[in-house]
Amino acid sequence: MDPPGPAVRAAGAPDSPVGDFGAFVRRSHRAGRLVVQPRMGFGDPATMREGLLATRRADATTVGTLTLDSYTRVGDLAAIEAALREGIGLNGFPIVSYDVETTRSVLRDVRSDDFPVQVRHGSAVPFDIFVALMRAGLSATEGGPVSYCLPYGRTPLDESMRNWERSGTLFAQLREWGANPHMETFGGCMLGQLCPPSMLVAVSVLEALFFHRLGIGDLSVSYAQQTNGAQDREAVLALRRLCAELLPDADWHVVIYAYMGVYPTTPEGGYRLLGQAAELAVSTGSERLIVKTVAESRRIPTIAENVAALEHADRVARMAGATGGPGVPAATATAAAEAAMQDSQTYAEARSLVDAVLNSHPDLGHALLLAFKRGYLDIPYCLHPDNAGRSRSHIDGDGWLRWADTGSLPLAGLVGGRRARPVTSSDLLEALSFVQRSYDQPFLYGDRPLS
Repeated sequence: MDPPGPAVRAAGAPDSPVGDFGAFVRRSHRAGRLVVQPRMGFGDPATMREGLLATRRADATTVGTLTLDSYTRVGDLAAIEAALREGIGLNGFPIVSYDVETTRSVLRDVRSDDFPVQVRHGSAVPFDIFVALMRAGLSATEGGPVSYCLPYGRTPLDESMRNWERSGTLFAQLREWGANPHMETFGGCMLGQLCPPSMLVAVSVLEALFFHRLGIGDLSVSYAQQTNGAQDREAVLALRRLCAELLPDADWHVVIYAYMGVYPTTPEGGYRLLGQAAELAVSTGSERLIVKTVAESRRIPTIAENVAALEHADRVARMAGATGGPGVPAATATAAAEAAMQDSQTYAEARSLVDAVLNSHPDLGHALLLAFKRGYLDIPYCLHPDNAGRSRSHIDGDGWLRWADTGSLPLAGLVGGRRARPVTSSDLLEALSFVQRSYDQPFLYGDRPLS
């Protein structure tokens, strides 16, 4: 491997970087504030800058987002050139295709130590993205060799692993410039839905360990809101416990994603679901929340809709206790830590999955490849060729996501091997719309929602 450190340095990485992402989140949490963040990206630089400024001005504690377009994600730069030449709109910011001064102009006088900006992308081939964001003076991004490979295409997992190892090694070099590189693992959001929480927790922790072993010490671990609030709380506390056990010398925080599956179509249902994600974050001592908007079921949201979602989540978080006073965050974190020390079904399953991977090989990248090959990690309903595809999930009568078939997962003694009745296509379709129906139905029929 020959990372182009000199090339990045020659392009003008800042001598005094601003916007330490992890430090800002930790500082906000100590002050009793939940950090809220949009998933916002625009192809036009002026609109992207406007979106960042609106996020910074929102009545909430926010960080900025540069979400990249789908062509950049797969490395189709020719398609971007054609779109820019023909004036065709892109669904995100093409950071690799724009010259570095364009990106810097978007960020100039916008980001600061009190408003850091993160790059979000979704790529299994991210090296050029890392070079571009580092050239622009940015030091926070996200993804992972598993979570940005299996759900998004057919890039071989071993190729993604090499790509991410190369990119992460380069990213760690930011410390040489006085910056503190921050990496968020997307592992807690695999496919966004219908993945039992123990698998989400395990992949998130494993990707965090992968980045930590590459020399990145400032991390965030993700978890996507699922189908039952009580199960979600159990999962996030299991995630916190595993990180405390396995990443004792890292700085890490937890980021919650508002539900990533089929979203409610009514504004009332969408806001209610987002509000419960904010309550989940507060009740588990989590430090950051990625919001979704009321427009998610129909189209890409506007800047104003993103701001409305940020401010709604912040209001709910305050009501839930995130800003009730200087002692509230510490008390919340302490209560979450105490609860996390208790064994739970989710913790037991996730620990078994993580241990099976870590015991497979001393090199974690190779261990992850072996785990998928042997079926120790297996994502339900994921069609990627490197996924065994033998595990299945279902939603039980209480709305909890359960294993219907564990395939070769190392969960013997923790989970029954197979559900009595196989999961059918109609079961799957019903499960995919479970959250949408649950949150829309009271409003579509004029009833008040259940508390």
